[in-house]
Amino acid sequence: MAQGLPRTHLNSAGLVRALAGLAVAEIPASGQSLAERLGDWLDFKDALALFSALNAQAAADGGTTASATAIAGARHACKRVRAALAESIASDGVSQPGKARIELPVPTAQDTAEEAADFEPWRRYYLAHQRDMNANIGALRATVRAALARRSPALAKLAALDAVMDQALAERERALLATVPALLEQRFGQRLDAHRAAVADSQAADDPAAWMGPGGWLAGFCAELKAVLLAELELRLQPVTGLLEALDNEMGKQQ
Repeated sequence: MAQGLPRTHLNSAGLVRALAGLAVAEIPASGQSLAERLGDWLDFKDALALFSALNAQAAADGGTTASATAIAGARHACKRVRAALAESIASDGVSQPGKARIELPVPTAQDTAEEAADFEPWRRYYLAHQRDMNANIGALRATVRAALARRSPALAKLAALDAVMDQALAERERALLATVPALLEQRFGQRLDAHRAAVADSQAADDPAAWMGPGGWLAGFCAELKAVLLAELELRLQPVTGLLEALDNEMGKQQ
């Protein structure tokens, strides 16, 4: 069943490439295999749970009709969650019309240049999207696991293994993803410094209202931030995608 899961290097993640492209993160070469890195991340308690999941005997599903319905529901849920979260990132109430679930923190007419240059509203904006993704994708992953567990003994074992890995790596995942806003703050500062240098050279007045206009430095940063959010969305969805790919592989063998 392990052949059904996508084999990727950690540094091939789109999120890492997106941050590296903004010149705020480096991609160090690693001589360790994925198994060796997992060994560094899992403690003894996690290792025991992983051993139990790998050696558990899964019971066969009692009925294909119910499991087929559950599988169809899991696929639909995956598409729905992906679309809803991507739409939440795109619909910010500024670049697209309509009410945003999470509003973009653009400068107001009352803001001074110093006030508008504060990164904190953008940090809160990114963290709000992270909480949204975490809540929705966590529930989705559990739904997909439950559907796979009813399909076959092999997929039930894979679902149990995914549950163990989800719990074991959750804290490390949170710690790593928590660094993304800090990296974006660096990019925010880079763009702001370049903008201030250009304003000083031109000796023109700095108008925060123009920052989100065509060619504005803040509009450029906003586009980069959204690209990073979408990359993080795809990263968070990888375990769900892997489970569904494993399902496709097994169903293909049965045909």
